[in-house]
Amino acid sequence: QLLQAKKWAAEKVLEACKRKNQRLKQAKEEVQAEIEQYRLQREKEFKAKETAALGSHGSSSTEVEKETQEKMIVQQNRDEVLDNLLAFVCDIWPEIHKNYHITG
Repeated sequence: QLLQAKKWAAEKVLEACKRKNQRLKQAKEEVQAEIEQYRLQREKEFKAKETAALGSHGSSSTEVEKETQEKMIVQQNRDEVLDNLLAFVCDIWPEIHKNYHITG
């Protein structure tokens, strides 16, 4: 009868451990689901704030990119334009205007 009582007590302890482990596993799963839900919510809020913040700056970045491109083009053509300008200013061909009439 003592052996039976020990066996019965061991079974009860084993069942209690199984229930405890099952409850822990279920609690972990619930917590993981809650964490995932919270993470998704925060990510959605972050995306909304990011869109709001970058929405006004999105066009600015396009403008900055356009200005940069224009500056690069100006820099590439700068030497040629300066050479042409100096040629027009410095290369003088003295001649009498076609409408000028010599009287006398």
